[in-house]
Amino acid sequence: MDLNILWFVLLGVLLAGYAILDGFDLGVGILHPIARTDGERRTLLNSIGPIWDGNEVWLVTFGGAMFAAFPEAYATAFSGFYIAFMLVLLALIGRAVSIEFRGKLAWGVWRKYWDFSFFASSLLAALLFGVAVGAAMVGVPLNERGVFVGRFLDQVGFYPLLVGVMTVAMFTMHGAIYLYLKTEGELQERLYGWMWRGFGCFLVCYLLATIATLVLIPRVTTTFADHPWAWSIVLLNILAIANIPRAIFQRRPGYAFLSSCGTIAALVCLFGMALYPNMVTSNPHPENSLTIYNAASSPMTQGIMAIIAAIGMPFVVTYTVIVYWTFRGKVQLGPHSY
Repeated sequence: MDLNILWFVLLGVLLAGYAILDGFDLGVGILHPIARTDGERRTLLNSIGPIWDGNEVWLVTFGGAMFAAFPEAYATAFSGFYIAFMLVLLALIGRAVSIEFRGKLAWGVWRKYWDFSFFASSLLAALLFGVAVGAAMVGVPLNERGVFVGRFLDQVGFYPLLVGVMTVAMFTMHGAIYLYLKTEGELQERLYGWMWRGFGCFLVCYLLATIATLVLIPRVTTTFADHPWAWSIVLLNILAIANIPRAIFQRRPGYAFLSSCGTIAALVCLFGMALYPNMVTSNPHPENSLTIYNAASSPMTQGIMAIIAAIGMPFVVTYTVIVYWTFRGKVQLGPHSY
């Protein structure tokens, strides 16, 4: 078994899990300003209150696994993208603090400040995650040692920003569908319209990003030429996207949410296939790229990690299932709610 490929795939699974689970958390934050009363704002917060911190564990696990399996890529990414990662960290901290601090005082100004912080932090985090994916697709300047030698502005351009906007639209749609499942009454009816708006914005951004990818990054088609089976992922992605408006129109939010999850998972898979075998792509000198082979740790390290992952992952999945099952159903506000 090629442990390098195994860990590349496992990192993709962790990234997809985070994008799906924390994606609707970020979407809820982006949609938070649509709430008209304090009760509606509390409802939106409590829809993710019991689960948001558990969802972020997937991102922490992704970072830890990348550090152990591909330390060279980890070092280059976290040093070269230092400013971007600090902004992401600031956004995630701001979102967490907003959720916890908002309900500590009933003072209007206090709550308005934390409401804005919750919205802005969620929007910034979603945008930066998308920009990071776009920058990884385009590539960044690396020297012959695989060290980032560019500037922060080298990581931001038309294509990364386009992917960032698409990510914001996708998480907004994902969050709207999730909130429709968790709410009722007038708020739920208002969210029905936001599901359509989110889907429309995502579809436009998705089409533009697809065209831009084929025009600006022609190397992404290499994987499909070498591995024709990869077209099945494209087909599944298209079917998942097409089923979202169908499910929304039929008022079947559960199917819409599953299709939204499938869309995100397929996009992460396509991102991984386009990136493979690189971990950090070098542009304009592709020979300096860090791959799953020249950036990997020792086979012994990866082997021990694989054993630990085989033991630990079932517990993580089981815990996640139990939490979501426990807090299923509509949001009910209580005296100890956010």
